[in-house]
Amino acid sequence: MKKRAKIAIAIGSAAVVVAGGVAGVIAGGILEKPIEYDFTVNYEGIERAVTIKDVAVHDPSIIEEDGTYYIFGSHMAAAKTTDLTNWTLIGNGYSGKNQVFTDMKNYDSGEFDYAGNKASLNPTDDGEPHVWAPDVIYNKAQGLYYMYHCTSSNWNTSNIVYAVSENIDGSYEYKGTLIYSGFTVDTIDATNVLDYVDRETAIDEYTKKAGYEYNYKEYPNAIDPTVFYDADGRMWMVYGSWSGGIFLLEIDESTGEVIHPEADPQNNVDPYFGKRLIGGGHTSIEAPYILYDEEAGYYYLYVAYGELTRDGGYQIRVFRSETVDGEYVDMNGAYPEVGDANGFYGLKLSGNYYLPSLEMGYKATGHCSAMIDTDGKKYICYHTRFDMQSETHTPRVKQYFLNEEGWPCMLPYATGGETISETGYGMDEIAGRYYVINQGTGIDSEVAEPVIYYLNEDGTVVGEEIEGTWSVTDGTCFMHISYEDKEYSGVFCKMKDEAGTDVMTFTSVGSNESVWGVKY
Repeated sequence: MKKRAKIAIAIGSAAVVVAGGVAGVIAGGILEKPIEYDFTVNYEGIERAVTIKDVAVHDPSIIEEDGTYYIFGSHMAAAKTTDLTNWTLIGNGYSGKNQVFTDMKNYDSGEFDYAGNKASLNPTDDGEPHVWAPDVIYNKAQGLYYMYHCTSSNWNTSNIVYAVSENIDGSYEYKGTLIYSGFTVDTIDATNVLDYVDRETAIDEYTKKAGYEYNYKEYPNAIDPTVFYDADGRMWMVYGSWSGGIFLLEIDESTGEVIHPEADPQNNVDPYFGKRLIGGGHTSIEAPYILYDEEAGYYYLYVAYGELTRDGGYQIRVFRSETVDGEYVDMNGAYPEVGDANGFYGLKLSGNYYLPSLEMGYKATGHCSAMIDTDGKKYICYHTRFDMQSETHTPRVKQYFLNEEGWPCMLPYATGGETISETGYGMDEIAGRYYVINQGTGIDSEVAEPVIYYLNEDGTVVGEEIEGTWSVTDGTCFMHISYEDKEYSGVFCKMKDEAGTDVMTFTSVGSNESVWGVKY
């Protein structure tokens, strides 16, 4: 049964009138081009994909070499692909059978001396090593691959370490520890903190305010490192999870090690941990990743909010800055400071959603990395869970584009080799009936599901309960859509859905929200 709506939208001297599900353009008193609107969401006739769950690489960090893409993730999992869809596992776990890494259960390496095994100062509950979120970068000065990762024993007792390999797929050899967190007045001597901060200052700043325990609300959890080059060829490391927020330190390219800055409290610069960019107060924020885009002239800081479980509201947010050390702001020109409720800040690129052709809803789409490959295509790689009764997860890669205002817009479906038209699409291709989702800015377990909007050739948008307008910039794929007093800017792109059906899509952002549409 078709749902009914009564909408009138003025368009110059004409009007679109919808009544009883039938509409037409009235011009000079004559009804022209009657349109029958159907706002019923019906997936009949749309082929559904079989969900790809080929590898389990959590917190994937992506890097390309000679047309092959590699991802490295938590628990020392690694995989590779040539099509960004079908992955082959090349390493997993901590044993000597993992060809990518040296035998991590040989505790003589030193990676777990501080946190992560039964003999460490802060052992894990089960005595097993825990390695989170490795990131691999090619060090141009040395001609070597550097892996930055962390070992951790609890929610803030961690250290960031690094390892080196001549080959991207290993084997990586541990070289040293860079940053410690979670220390107390009794364990600070087991770290390298006192190499950079005098004892009295270190104890006062890092432990005394918390009863001589670690002052985690102001200082970081030393996990989730990613390393990148800036526009001038300098290397940096961004890191942090919950606790004191997201921090930035420069890396010495000649050694791969941290350059500790001068203290500058007015600009949130700590001499040991570096500069706090956003967050703090032990509020939800983690998995930072910074990518410089020369085309846009911005540094983009991607983070994750929420709990990493299926129903934890895990998601991807993005901020941007014209300089590497900030300030990083969202679409409203704002960012979370210590103690702020982070959900109000950051452009939400992806959370929980369902779209036509998917076998099930995608949930907890988060902890992303981003890249611009050798062909100039821009990708975001993340892990996703599903709307099913398990914590099964697998990597996904989506192509994204910058809108006319320079904000990232992710395509609705996993990449399938699509290429956007440089000259745009015809009206017959882009106008029509769309399945549309808006993921909002919430941090919860709700799944965004499609509603039906019509993008009419006269520039009107008609939905069951909304009215608005849309436009496309001549000779381009850039589009704008407005409804419910909000404006969104993005692109049209023809691509395949995840069952392989050719569809027209749009992806747009505004008010820190992402709106996706799919036309069948």
